Parts: sequence; structure tokens; C-alpha cells
Amino acid sequence: MKKTILGAIALTAILSCSACGKDVGKSDESPLAPVTTTNEEVSAAVTTTASKTNEKTTTTTSDEESETTTTAEEVTENTTTADAAPAGGGESSVQQSSPAHSHDSVPSPNDYNYGPAPAQYNIDGLTYIQGVLIANKSYSLPADFNPGIDPTCQSQFNKLQSDASAQGLNIWFASGFRSYDYQSQIYNNYVARDGQAAADTYSARPGHSEHQTGLAIDVNQIDDSFIGTPEAIWLENHCHEYGFILRYPQGKQDITGYKYESWHIRYVGTDMSYAIHNSGLTLEEYFGIDSYYH
Repeated sequence: MKKTILGAIALTAILSCSACGKDVGKSDESPLAPVTTTNEEVSAAVTTTASKTNEKTTTTTSDEESETTTTAEEVTENTTTADAAPAGGGESSVQQSSPAHSHDSVPSPNDYNYGPAPAQYNIDGLTYIQGVLIANKSYSLPADFNPGIDPTCQSQFNKLQSDASAQGLNIWFASGFRSYDYQSQIYNNYVARDGQAAADTYSARPGHSEHQTGLAIDVNQIDDSFIGTPEAIWLENHCHEYGFILRYPQGKQDITGYKYESWHIRYVGTDMSYAIHNSGLTLEEYFGIDSYYH
């Protein structure tokens, strides 16, 4: 009787497990004999399973991160290729992906992958001729071009000032960079006082001032009282040694578009300043360009 009862219990257990779709004592890979499992073994099995789960999760995350990094590199490479400037000379307009109107120093054409230096080229609305940024009555600057004073221009002026001082001359920085808006205020005030025709002979319209390039400096008295002073004479004869040119010389008003300004110097770098000074030409004559409002 006792055996019959035990047999019935065993049969009931087997039927119950079959109903839930599992065979007692079998794994997914191979049949095994029924085993007796202790509490310690159950705990170890749970710990092992959790460890494997965590390991799988970590591996998956790592793979995803690696895939994301590769994608970002591919995007960067594709963007760089798409934004590259075309090679070759001649006049060209290039769209740059870098921040517009950055201006730490006078660039060369090769900075923009142009190959051999073209006579004239444009970048972000700025006109360069042989690496020199042009701003006059014919060539304008964008209203949002706001570079501040060029660091190299400033440092070279400091050397000029120091050497002049060693010779007993007093040359000081009177006016440097001017924004588009500030130049607009100055010009409009002159127009209100003297009329536009007169103002155009000595003051630049907004967007046409060399001061907005950050490469022009007015020294000492910004008026005719500076003409003929020892400082003005020395400046005209020696500023090219520091990379500057006297921008609006005497007798060239019809070419530059402005009256004689003995106080206004423009930084172009020593290679160009020596060449222009020795030629006896203005910047317009040297580059073969005009200066009048269109």
C-alpha cells in the first residue's frame, strides 16, 4: 500500500512537469540523469547566471560605443572632404566650414588649398590679392567682419614705436581697429557736418574702411598738423621696415580715393611692404586695382 501511494505521487509529478513543457532532469544540450540540487548549488547557479548576463550586457554596450565612434569618424572625414577648396589659380569664391571671418594674421592663398598664388581671390566676402586683404572704395568688407586689431600688426607697431623712441621720436597709437557700426557713426557725423562729397575725401563709408580689417593704425594727431613733423618724416621713410606702408601718400588722392594722410599706416607684412615702398607706388597701383564707389 505504501509503495502504491509513493508511485502515484511520482506519476503526478511527472505529468505536472510535462504540462509546463519541461522534461525533468534534462538540459537544452544533452540528456542527463536526474540530480539532487542543494541550496548552495542553487545559489551558485544564480550567481553564475547573473554574471553571464552582466557580461553579455557590457559586451553589447561596448560594441555599440565602438560602432558610434566609427560612425562619427566617418562623418568627420566626409565633411572635411566635402569642404575642401578646389585647387588651381584664378578668381574663385570658396565656402568654408570653419567660423566665418576669423582673422589672426594675413593669410596666404595656400592656406586655402589654392595651389599657386592667384592674382585675386575671395573668402567669406573678403577680397585678397596675393595674400593682402583689400579694403578701399571699390572693395568692401562684410558688416559682421569684426576681427579686432591684428596681433602681428600690433606687435610690429610696438617695435616701430620702440625704435623711434630710441631716436628721440614720439610716435603713439591713436586709432586702430574700428567696427562697421563705429565707422558708420564716424562717417555719418562727417556727412552731417561737411556733406557727403567732402566726407568721402577723408572718411571711409562703413564697410570700406581699412580700420575694419584690424591692419591699419593712425598715429599721433589724426589731422594735417602731423604733416612735416620729424615723426611723420621718419614714419614715411622707415615704416616699411616693420611691415607697414604709408597708405595714402601725397599727390595720389585720385588713385587712393583719399587725401594725403601722413598718420595712416597699413600692415601688409615685410615682404610686401619693401616691394611696395621700393616701387614708389600706392597699394592700388602696385596691384592694378581702382578705388571708387560703384
